[in-house]
Amino acid sequence: MSIVKRNNLFFPALLNDVMGPDWFGGTDKWNTTVPAVNIKDNEKEFELELAVPGVKKEDFTVEVDHDVLTVSSEIKSESKDTKENYTRKEFSYSSFKRAFTLPETVDGSKIDAKYEDGVLKLTLPKKEEALPKPKRLISIG
Repeated sequence: MSIVKRNNLFFPALLNDVMGPDWFGGTDKWNTTVPAVNIKDNEKEFELELAVPGVKKEDFTVEVDHDVLTVSSEIKSESKDTKENYTRKEFSYSSFKRAFTLPETVDGSKIDAKYEDGVLKLTLPKKEEALPKPKRLISIG
């Protein structure tokens, strides 16, 4: 299984590389990080675990298209602070997109996803013909 990192927020990352992390007051408002992933190859399935704390399960999009599994999230929020004659509004936007090329052994129609305790867990079952065959005894004639 191959991993392709994709991030739609190229411009702030480019400015970080060129001008340093403190340009225009820092880039902490631009979440350009991609979540870490663990991939386990079990006997009957692959398991993907993405670390994405603080996100609601409704904010995720998980798609399979032409043997490419794409996991993405987009969060927009606005906070407003009003004190006497002063009003401050701050907008926040964060997104990520991770794409994984599925091996031929994965049954893309049976992929399952669960989000618990900040970890998005995807189960990718292997096709029946890809499962290990049990030992068999061959009689000698």
